[in-house]
Amino acid sequence: MKISTKGRYALRLMMELAMGEEGRAISVKEISARQNISVKYLEQIIAILAKAGYVRSVRGPQGGYSLKRAPGEYTVGEILRLTEGSLAPVSCVEEDANYCEREKYCATVELWRRVNQAVNEVVDHTTLADLVCIQKEKNDGAACAAD
Repeated sequence: MKISTKGRYALRLMMELAMGEEGRAISVKEISARQNISVKYLEQIIAILAKAGYVRSVRGPQGGYSLKRAPGEYTVGEILRLTEGSLAPVSCVEEDANYCEREKYCATVELWRRVNQAVNEVVDHTTLADLVCIQKEKNDGAACAAD
């Protein structure tokens, strides 16, 4: 499994919104400058996030985007699945996988299930607030507790 730039940039974009002043919208142009990601690519990603109801748009001179929920209410898993689709390492362990006639005899399917379970465990139990906390620790060196 390899996370594409779309998934990685979606997380960075959501972190920018989470780290911003509460109630203040942040423009795509501002995020682009801070994260060194093209405005055009960020606009594509923000459209996906807005359509899913993860962010709200604010029009006008002080316009931009903000989170619709608290950072602790978003998991990394939901953001990545929205932008990436399935995070399964192979198709036979995807949630809606078709039955495989080799499954009964295939040892590797058990390995792929364990890998899939481990990945899901990490991304589904890591919130945007956790990532913000990690970022603040890296920036300031001060420990923080995620909300």
